[in-house]
Amino acid sequence: MINLPDIRQKFTDIKEQVEQKVFHPYLLKYIEKPVIDEDKLLILVSIMDRLELSYNELKNYTMTTMLIQIALDTHEHISNANVDEKNRQLTVLAGDYYSGLYYKLLADSENIIMIKELSKGIKEVNEHKVSVYQKELNGIDNLMTSLKKIESSLLVKFSECFKVDLWNEFIANLFFFKRLLEEKNLFIEAKSSYVFDYMKDITIPNKRLTIKNLSDKQRSDLLVICDRYLDSSKQFLLKGISQLPYLNDMLEDRITSIINEHQPIAKTLVEEG
Repeated sequence: MINLPDIRQKFTDIKEQVEQKVFHPYLLKYIEKPVIDEDKLLILVSIMDRLELSYNELKNYTMTTMLIQIALDTHEHISNANVDEKNRQLTVLAGDYYSGLYYKLLADSENIIMIKELSKGIKEVNEHKVSVYQKELNGIDNLMTSLKKIESSLLVKFSECFKVDLWNEFIANLFFFKRLLEEKNLFIEAKSSYVFDYMKDITIPNKRLTIKNLSDKQRSDLLVICDRYLDSSKQFLLKGISQLPYLNDMLEDRITSIINEHQPIAKTLVEEG
C-alpha cells in the first residue's frame, strides 16, 4: 500500500473551496445547507492524486465533479412534499446555481472529453432516478441496479474519462453499500425511506399497507432482503481493498469504517433475543 502524506491536506483544501462556492449566504437563509459527500470527494482526490496532473488540474476536475454531484443531490430533495413553495423554488434555483458553477469550471478547463463523459453520467443518473421515483421497475434486482447507478454513475464516468476503469466496480459497490445502509437505518428508526417503501410495494401484494403498518415479520423480511445486497457488496469491497492499486491510508480507513457500520439484521435479532 502506498502512503501519500499530503492526501489529507489536498482533501481539506479542496473541500474548503467547494464549501466556499456552494454555501451561498442568501440561499442558506431559506434552504438546508447542501450536503457535500466527503467520501465521493475523497475517492476523486485519491484517484487523481496518482495521475500526472498539476495540483490546479486535480483541484479543478475534482471541484467540477463535486459541484455537479451536489447539484444532482439538491434537485433530488425537491420531491419532498413538506417543503413550502418558496423553499421549493429556491431549492431548484440552488441546484441550477451549482450546475452553473460546474459548467463554468468545465469551460475554463476546456476538457471536451470530460464534458462529454460527465454529461453521460448526469443523463444516466437522471434516467434511473425517474425509473425509481416513478416506480417503473419490476423486481428488487432492478431497483437495486438503478440505485447503484444513481449513486455511482457520475464517478464511474469520471474514472473512465481518465482511463482508470479498474475503480469502476469498486466505486459502484461502495456508494451503493453506503446509500443502502442509510436507507436501512432510516427504516429501522421508523423514518421515511423511499427505497424500503418501494421494496414493500414489490414484495407485498397489499397496496394499502404502509411502512408504518407492517408487521414485525414483514419488517424483518424487508431487512433480510436489504442485508442480502449489503452482504454481497461488502464481500466485493473487502476483496477490493486488497487488490486496488494506490489505495492510500486515509481512503482505506474510511472504506473500512463504512463497511463496519453494517450489522446484519439476523445477527441483531440473535443478540436481542
